Formats: sequence, C-alpha cells, structure tokens
Amino acid sequence: MTIGSERAAIERLLDANLDRAREGLRVLEDWARFALDRPDLVARSKDLRQRLGCLHQERFKLARHTASDPAAGLAHPAQAERRDGASVLAANAGRVQEALRVLEEFGRIEDPVLAAEAAAIRYVLYDLEVDLIQAGRGGEERRALLRRCHLYLVTSPVAGLEEVVAAALAAGVRLVQYRAKPGDVPDDRSRFAQASALRQLCHRHGALFLVNDRIDLALAVGADGVHLGQGDLPPAVARRLLGPDLLIGRSTHRLEDLRQAVTDGCDYVGVGPVNATPTKPGREPVGLAYVAQAAAACPLPFFAIGGIDRANLAAVRKAGANRVAVVRAITTAEDPGAVAAALLAGLGALA
Repeated sequence: MTIGSERAAIERLLDANLDRAREGLRVLEDWARFALDRPDLVARSKDLRQRLGCLHQERFKLARHTASDPAAGLAHPAQAERRDGASVLAANAGRVQEALRVLEEFGRIEDPVLAAEAAAIRYVLYDLEVDLIQAGRGGEERRALLRRCHLYLVTSPVAGLEEVVAAALAAGVRLVQYRAKPGDVPDDRSRFAQASALRQLCHRHGALFLVNDRIDLALAVGADGVHLGQGDLPPAVARRLLGPDLLIGRSTHRLEDLRQAVTDGCDYVGVGPVNATPTKPGREPVGLAYVAQAAAACPLPFFAIGGIDRANLAAVRKAGANRVAVVRAITTAEDPGAVAAALLAGLGALA
C-alpha cells in the first residue's frame, strides 16, 4: 500500500466512524428526549454529537465511497434480537464507544485533535450510558433485581474503598449500600464524591446502589434508594421524597419492627444484628431466633446482618436466611473478591 492510498483509507475510516458515532449518539439523544423525558440527558448527548460534528472535516467526507465498501449494508442476526428500548440503548452506546476508540487510534496518525477529543468523549460517554440506564430503570425493574440479590455489601470507611467495592462487584455482588457515619468522612462534599464514584461503579456492573440514612445524598447522586434505621425518617416520609420507583430498606431488630416495615411499604428489611458487631456498638445481638422468625413471617426479601462471615454462614442459612448483608467480612478482607465469591457460593447464588 502506498502512502497516498493508506492516507485515503484512513480518511475513509475516520469518516465512517464519525458517522457511526454521531448516528449512535443521536439514538441516545432521542431516547432521552422521547422515552425518558430527560432534558439534561438530551443536552449531554447532543453536546457530544455536536463536538464530533465540528471535527468531521470535509476531506473525510470526500474520501467516502460507499459503492466500494465491502461491508456496506452488512447486518448481524443480533440486531433482530433487540426487543426493547434498553437493548437498543445498550447496542448504540457500545457502537459509539467502539467508533470512538477507532477514531482515537487512527486519528493520532491523521488528525491528533480528533484523536484527543474522541478519547475525552469516550470517557464521558461511559458515565452518560450509566445515567441513561438508570433513568430508564423503573421501580419494578429495581425490585426484580433486588429479589435476585443474595449478598448485600454495606461499606465501611476503609482505605481503597472503590477497589474493594469493584472487587466485590466483579465477584458477583449486585447490591451495595454506601454507609458513612458522622466522623467517617470529613464533610458532605467528600461524601458526595465517594457516593457518586461508587454509584457509577455499581451501575456499570448492573448493580443496585443504596445510601444509608441520607435521602438528600441518595437523590443527589442518583442512587437506587435508601436504607433507613429505626431512628431515621419514617418510610412514609421517605417515600414522598423519593417517589414510587426508588427502593427503601429498613433495619429491624424484632418481629414488631419487621411487621411495621411491611405495613410502611418498605421494599426489603435487614434482620439483626445476628451477632455482636463493632459497626453497631451497644446494640444487643438478636441471635438466630429472630432470623427464624423472619423466615417464617416476612413477605419481603430480608437480609440477615451482623457479624456474618464464611465461618457462621451455614448456621445463618440453617436458621432460614438465604440473603445476608456483610460489612467487615468483605471490606477488611485481604482479598475482598475471593471472600465475596465464597459467600455467594455458600448462599448458592451467582449474584
């Protein structure tokens, strides 16, 4: 291949991938506009599309020659399997990401400015895709995913928290709660930054992300819901603030608490603490008897919590719990991913 023919090929390639990326972004933009009714997501999609449009040079367009393109009109059977908006959204987000990577790689040869912009847009698009997915996730979808969750990770203020959560998600955890008590984090700005990062991480893995106590923080970061203790706002008040589609969990320590949570319309309950734990200082453990009561009486998904680890998981399961929530078992583990995988295996769950 001569230098001239290689340059022409790269110009055609850049033109094709600019078209592909801009078309895919238009699909995302229109979904945000007509299906989600989210002007903010429309604006973000449109901005990316127009940024690429400004770099779509005339010389790239003039290099276009559809008649000689051997892949023109080539389809794939997977395209016919897209049966809903979510699958179309995912396919087009992937299409844009792939096109941007091509623009980044070959743009370095022919157009470094385009290459740099494609790289920047690709990383912005990762977060936009997550926000589009979350915006389309209704209450029933969240509750269906909740019912499939058997291992619930509650965070604690440990070094490398994002890495710990990422390892647990990679192992199959699909439910994470951000818990930062007064004194754990310097201020609300830091809490917002931590929670935002974890929310994005969870949604990239298709996992639910909840915030402990703080309804304002949950709304601010776009969480899937909140977890409330017995001393927090009543669930009815939380529901008015959160709307019908977000999840509400409730800590319970006795059967009366559980029955009230059901009456209050909570989506799940925590049952515990089963054992004494430093994350709940001064709280008397309820033992396995309450777990057995919950197993017999609770119509909601319930998660046994409180000092549960691999050593005592079998006893908790024998008492009737097939879902557990853990803190230190994962957050302080030398290999959080391995521990999460072992707990999931012990629960007989894949996610």
